[in-house]
Amino acid sequence: MYLVSCILFFSSCSSWFNLGILGILAHFRHYFIMLSAAEKTLIEVNDVHKSFAHNHVLRGLSLAIRQGESMVVIGGSGTGKSVLIKCIIGILSPDRGNIFVAGQDIGSLKEKDLYQLRKKFGMLFQAGALFDSMKVWENVGFGLLQHTTLSKKEVKKRAIEKLNLLGLHQIEDLMPSELSGGMRKRVSLARAIAMEPEILLYDEPTTGLDPIRADTINALIVEMRKKIKVTSITITHDMVSAYKVGDRIAMLYQGKIIEVGTPDEIKNSTSAIVQQFIQGKAEGPITQAEAQI
Repeated sequence: MYLVSCILFFSSCSSWFNLGILGILAHFRHYFIMLSAAEKTLIEVNDVHKSFAHNHVLRGLSLAIRQGESMVVIGGSGTGKSVLIKCIIGILSPDRGNIFVAGQDIGSLKEKDLYQLRKKFGMLFQAGALFDSMKVWENVGFGLLQHTTLSKKEVKKRAIEKLNLLGLHQIEDLMPSELSGGMRKRVSLARAIAMEPEILLYDEPTTGLDPIRADTINALIVEMRKKIKVTSITITHDMVSAYKVGDRIAMLYQGKIIEVGTPDEIKNSTSAIVQQFIQGKAEGPITQAEAQI
């Protein structure tokens, strides 16, 4: 990024030698401001611990998520990925540590302030979590019906807009039982973006889908980030999905983030733990540690 900033700077000045010291400093200041804005931390998790009885799930987890990026958290089943997301949105409270969202320490917020903060989030649940007794548009507009003063007619109009954005046309009056699995996932995504959140959370978005439908969901996650400029957090153990949707990937193991990097950096990791997981090998340090428990 620093090199890119310098190239942009020099290419923007046809005769930079003639600018003088103040002019040069002004240009560098401009590009460093752009650089810092692009890498601004939106969510910061610091030394978070969370236990359930004797099960110590999160054990000093730390992770920084930049504004506008797509972060993927990988790890085995039961390692605490969903617990991490629930802590980030304030459904669960850490036993120790701090979580900052947009500069606010969520652990110090009053209930009404936490309620307002949660409006920044949209979530695609693992099983879709659609209401079987509601029509598609009512599912998509559920948050709008509950938390805004919009009329039902206005909510339905906005729900249809979100459905169309995801390539779903003329299904607003259907019931969830009339949809395929892939369509239900897209309806759930339409609901997640209906309130126009700043942050989208994806809980195992490709679970239960065949490879083609899974790739469709992956493509939609990438497309949503481009279209509505959101910060995304995806938790998954599907490495095909992780590589496709993630700007960076974080490996969660034994309650901590043990490595963070771009997809290429994770693929080329020197960690035996990371390599066993991403390659799906039956033998390695993960299974050896489990055998000793």
